Amino acid sequence: MKKFMDKDFLLTTKTAKELYRRGAEKTPIFDWHCHLSPKEIYENKQPADIAELWLSGDHYKWRVMRSCGISEEYITGQKSGYEKFKAFAASLPYCIGNPMYHWTHLELQRYFGVETPLSEKTADEIYQKCNEKIKAGGFTPRELIEKSNVACVCTTDDPADTLEYHGLLRKEKDFKCRVLPAFRPDKALGLELPTFIPWITAMEKAVRREIHTFAELKAALLERMDWFGENGCCASDHAFTYVPYAPATDSEIEKIFKKGLIGGTLSTAELNKYRTALMLFLGAEYARRGWVMELHMGPMRNNNRKMFARLGPDTGFDSIDDHEIAQGLSGFMDALEVKGNLPKTVLFCLNPKDNYVLGTMLGNFQSSEVPSKIQFGSAWWFNDNYDGMREQMKALSNLGVLGKFVGMVTDSRSFLSYPRHEYFRRILCELIGDLVEEGKYPNDLEFLSKVTADISYYNAAKYFGIE
Repeated sequence: MKKFMDKDFLLTTKTAKELYRRGAEKTPIFDWHCHLSPKEIYENKQPADIAELWLSGDHYKWRVMRSCGISEEYITGQKSGYEKFKAFAASLPYCIGNPMYHWTHLELQRYFGVETPLSEKTADEIYQKCNEKIKAGGFTPRELIEKSNVACVCTTDDPADTLEYHGLLRKEKDFKCRVLPAFRPDKALGLELPTFIPWITAMEKAVRREIHTFAELKAALLERMDWFGENGCCASDHAFTYVPYAPATDSEIEKIFKKGLIGGTLSTAELNKYRTALMLFLGAEYARRGWVMELHMGPMRNNNRKMFARLGPDTGFDSIDDHEIAQGLSGFMDALEVKGNLPKTVLFCLNPKDNYVLGTMLGNFQSSEVPSKIQFGSAWWFNDNYDGMREQMKALSNLGVLGKFVGMVTDSRSFLSYPRHEYFRRILCELIGDLVEEGKYPNDLEFLSKVTADISYYNAAKYFGIE
C-alpha cells in the first residue's frame, strides 16, 4: 500500500516519476487565466488566520460543506473563522475521490508543512499550526506567489477598469512576478441583463463621453483595448453557455442595441445577433493586436434563485449545461477566418460531452503563424479532477497534438491555489509515462522531459508572448 500523498503522489511508474522530476517539478508557473485581485496583490496584506486565507470566497469548499449538511452560517454567515474551519475539517474526510481532498492536503503540505490529514479530530492542531506559521510571516499575496514559483499571472478585468493596480505593481521592483490584465467584456455582451445600463455608465466614465449607439460602444471598447494593451494585456476572455453565430446587418444591430439601452425586452434571436456582431468585432481586434481569445463554454449559472438573491453570483450555485455548441462555434470561427481575422484561440468546455467536439474543431482552423494556434483549454472548473484532466488530455492526444498544449490554469481567486498546477503536472507525467511503460511511445526521456516542461510552462509563455 502506498503512503498517502508521498513524494510520488499520482506517479505510479518509473517513467512518470522521472518525467516529473526532470521536466515538470521545478518549471515556473504561468497562470494565464485566474481571478486574483490585483488590488490585493498590490496591498499585500498579511492574512489574519488560516480561515481568512483559505475559506473566504472559495466556493469549491462551500459546495463540499453544503453537501455535508453544514448550515450556511458556517459557510458564508457570521460564525467565527475558527468555527468555519472546524466545519470544513469535519466535512473533508467524506470527500473520498474529490479533488478538493487532494488540493486541500497539497496546500497544507506545501505552504504549512502539515502532513497530517485534516479531519474533525485534527482540526484544532492544524488550525493552531497554520496560524502560528501565518503569524511568523511569509503569507502575503506576493510572498505566496513568489514561493509558488509563479512567473506571470493574467487577471480578469472589465473594460471599464482603471487598471490602477496593474500600473502600481509594475513599479514594484522587488516583486518579480508579472501581473497582466486580461480583457473580459462579458458585461458588454449582456445586453438583456440589469447590469448592462450601469456598465454603460461605467464605460462612459472611463472614456469620458456618452454611448448611445452600437458604433459608439465599439469605439469605446477600442479605446479601452488600447489602454489594456499599454498595460501589457495579451489575452481576452469570454464566458458563454454556447457561442452564438447569427449574422445581421449594421442597421439591425443598431436597432437591437438601442432597444436594450432603454430596457426593452429582447428575444433570443435578437441577443444572438447582437452578440455575434460584437464578438466578430472583438475577435478581429484581438487578431490585429496578437491577443489570445479564450472562450469558456458550458456553464449554467445561478441555478438557486433564493441563494442568488442572498449571496449573489460566484458563490457555488453553478453547474454544467448540456447545450449543443458545435454549429455556432464553427460559424463564428469560420466568419473570422474567412476575413483573416481569427486570433489565437483557446476553447474551453465545461461539459465533458464536448471534449471531442472541441478536439476536432481545433484542426479546422490551425495555421502556420503559431504551433497549435487553436488550443483545447485544460479541464475546467468541475472537470479539473484526476479523471477530468486525463480525459481532456486523452481527447487532445487522440485528436490533436498534446506536445503543443498550453497546459493548466488555476481559474481561482485563492493565493493558495498553485498546487493545482502540481496536481496537473503529476497527472500529465503519469499519462505520458503510461504510454511509454505500455510500449505505445518510445522511451525517449530527454525529449519527453522537454515536452512535459513545455506543457507545464514554455508552450504557454511562447503562445501568449510573455517570453
